[in-house]
Amino acid sequence: MNNLTLLVMAAGMGSRYGGLKQLDPVGPNGETIIDYSVFDAIKAGFTKVIFIIRREFELEFKEKVSNKYADNIEIKYAFQELNYLPKPFKCPSERIKPWGTGHAILSAEKFINEPFVVINGDDFYGFESFKVISDFYKNNTDDFSMVAFRLDKTLSKFGSVTRGLCEIVNGNLDTVTETESLEKKRDTISSNRDITLYGNEPVSMNMWGFTPKLFKYLNEMIVEFLSSNGNELKSEFLIPSVINDLIIAKKESVTVLKSDSTWFGVTFKEDKPFVINEINSLINSKIYPKKLFK
Repeated sequence: MNNLTLLVMAAGMGSRYGGLKQLDPVGPNGETIIDYSVFDAIKAGFTKVIFIIRREFELEFKEKVSNKYADNIEIKYAFQELNYLPKPFKCPSERIKPWGTGHAILSAEKFINEPFVVINGDDFYGFESFKVISDFYKNNTDDFSMVAFRLDKTLSKFGSVTRGLCEIVNGNLDTVTETESLEKKRDTISSNRDITLYGNEPVSMNMWGFTPKLFKYLNEMIVEFLSSNGNELKSEFLIPSVINDLIIAKKESVTVLKSDSTWFGVTFKEDKPFVINEINSLINSKIYPKKLFK
């Protein structure tokens, strides 16, 4: 097995949820969703995990999350900071919103020299998802990839969500279109776009596989982004937009890997009891032990 790193994006503000949901317990012994992702990653053969967090809750994060598996996998911490920008750009003094997922990934550049998988810290992806992308990088050390989920397995019962709808051509990603207001309506799914959706459409849940060459693109493209959007208070340098641009320019292709795992997460506060019940069901089915890390 080649070295493979898990990069966990956990620096989000959690504005809709109303707090630092990455630290919320959902398991019977205080486990967070991140704990289940790390458990699955270790089982799938990952050799290192990097947490992208905000510096101000480093100690709390270590205490509640990462200390429990410090003996199981190599751990690093990267800090997504508003002022971490290439010269001569400066962060507007009024801005409080992070610069987006592309900027978050850049903050971990110094720790990565091997293929790596990027995930959201507040999403549950399931072991199958980690296994399929880990198997991919056993034989493909220079390609980009993405795990696609079924749309109907990524919706919330408590409100509309935004998802990246994917077009796939010959097994490769063709486009990712951020689609808002996705919500189950009887036999179809409504959205902010004039399209008919049935639920079997592939979507991106920000589970990407990359190699270190991504950083060359990010360092170049964030300069272009900041030149156009650097004075805005809520603009974001997003990894799906970066990937779309690379595909359109024919600089990279992205292999799409399929997962039948049911995604779930805590987008809204009402999601938490549902997530706890799902975790308990998986424990009762012996898919996870009652206590993840001893």
